[in-house]
Amino acid sequence: MDTEHLRTLAAVLDEGSFEAAAKSLTITPSAVSQRIKALEAEVGQLVVQRTLPTRATETGQILLRQARQRALLEEEMWAELGHEGRGHGSGEGGQGGRGMSRPRQTLPIAVNADSLDTWFEGVMDLAAEWPDSTISVRVDDQDHTRDLLRSGQVIGAITAEPHPVAGCRSLTLGAMRYHPVLTPALRDRHRRGRQMDWEALPLVRFNAKDDLQTRHLERLEVPVGPAQEVPASRAYVRAIRAGLGWGLVPEAQLGDMLVSGELVRLDRGHEDVVLHWEYWRLESTRLTRLTDTIRSVAQCALRPVR
Repeated sequence: MDTEHLRTLAAVLDEGSFEAAAKSLTITPSAVSQRIKALEAEVGQLVVQRTLPTRATETGQILLRQARQRALLEEEMWAELGHEGRGHGSGEGGQGGRGMSRPRQTLPIAVNADSLDTWFEGVMDLAAEWPDSTISVRVDDQDHTRDLLRSGQVIGAITAEPHPVAGCRSLTLGAMRYHPVLTPALRDRHRRGRQMDWEALPLVRFNAKDDLQTRHLERLEVPVGPAQEVPASRAYVRAIRAGLGWGLVPEAQLGDMLVSGELVRLDRGHEDVVLHWEYWRLESTRLTRLTDTIRSVAQCALRPVR
């Protein structure tokens, strides 16, 4: 399968249109269209949905993973040969010069919002020092980041699912502990004697995919109250501090709020979310370095899994 065709597919999906892909590849939109049509003719199926932005078909997702894997390995091959600055295509002929200056290779990964705002900051600090590559982060709930991995949009993902998708490895990192908390005023407003009015007590969740609070209430065998959504990790904690509702907050984000009495526990329980680093089954120096960095930072920041 032609490498330039796969690289063009990745550009079309990353940039969101044939025209934007043409600019990024420094070729004409017509050349982009011809390459995609040739790729579709080779596999006998459509690989790109002609929408704005463009989207990969199921076949396109498979080819996108292949495109990213080839690009990663090709970059490392030229680096080992001493031609790390080799170009990948400039102009219609697609021939680049070896002396061209190229930016560090970007490694796209998916990270859940709570990790990104807590322990994963340490990974970004270390990645900033790498001379030949950097990371680009996509954010989603920990139960759904692997969808980005499956579709080929990222090379690795922080996920709560222990079983890897086909073609990937999985590394258990540790557990994030969440405590159910709310303001004293909200607790008192919904407490009837020693009982809580669960049906009226509002909760805050990250988004519609976030069912951590619901699962916690199911374990308590009590009704679920009205839900509000705040799809940003720090803003989520701020909403709970403001009294918008109760929620499960990562231990690392609570600080001294329980000690000071700004927040109180809804109950004595907690939720532990075991996190895994799921990544391509690929012999890549840069991917191995990324994996080792994530493992090292997580060991210092997350609770051990028992």
